[in-house]
Amino acid sequence: MDFLHSFLVFLHILGAGAIVGIWLAKIKNPTVMPGQFHAALLQLVTGILLVGLNEMGDGEVNHVKVAVKLVIALVIAVMAFIGQRKYKKDQPVSGVLANGVGILTVVNVALATMW
Repeated sequence: MDFLHSFLVFLHILGAGAIVGIWLAKIKNPTVMPGQFHAALLQLVTGILLVGLNEMGDGEVNHVKVAVKLVIALVIAVMAFIGQRKYKKDQPVSGVLANGVGILTVVNVALATMW
């Protein structure tokens, strides 16, 4: 069970890193890449699985924190989905949308580590 938990944490961090890394790489010409949407989905799935593992085990779960982070993660996923669809159709992606994905991910990481 410890290996599964560690592996899910690894994937969760990898997803956040991919979203922020792509955002920083494209910061001069902000857009949303398909990889950011896939990373947002990875974040959602691994986050839900981590909460489930903590609920099943002896881990204590702060349900308010989980709810706030889940709402932010859903917003990130929706924004990344809209942005990647526009990117695939060669339509312009607004800077607000592209920067929103990156900034909200940083906010979610900050909530995870500082709350």
